[in-house]
Amino acid sequence: QVQLVESGGGLVQPGGSLRLSCAVSGSIRSLYEMGWYRQAPGKQRDLVASITSGGNTNYADTVKGRFTISRDNAKNTVYLHMNSLKLEDTAVYYCNADATGWDRTLYDLWGQGTQVTVSS
Repeated sequence: QVQLVESGGGLVQPGGSLRLSCAVSGSIRSLYEMGWYRQAPGKQRDLVASITSGGNTNYADTVKGRFTISRDNAKNTVYLHMNSLKLEDTAVYYCNADATGWDRTLYDLWGQGTQVTVSS
């Protein structure tokens, strides 16, 4: 079974940093665009950042200059480096990835979510 396994959330003070990781578990043929979304209580799930297999990135305006998305294609892993964290960054962060299996099955994968809490 193919799935995404996230790690790295936690509690941090305003201005602090965290790094989230998300790895593909299981055998896949190809891994395409990967991204991070977040959902705060009572709000919709929004894109934070995405990265293509070629390394092209896209960021939400609210995190530009503070967050960096990267990936290790050899490890089928995507990272989100979060700096200068603000109270409003508090949310559950979800990893997402598009992939194909060896049987050509298309996957739209989601991680289980990891809580990021920014609080003094």
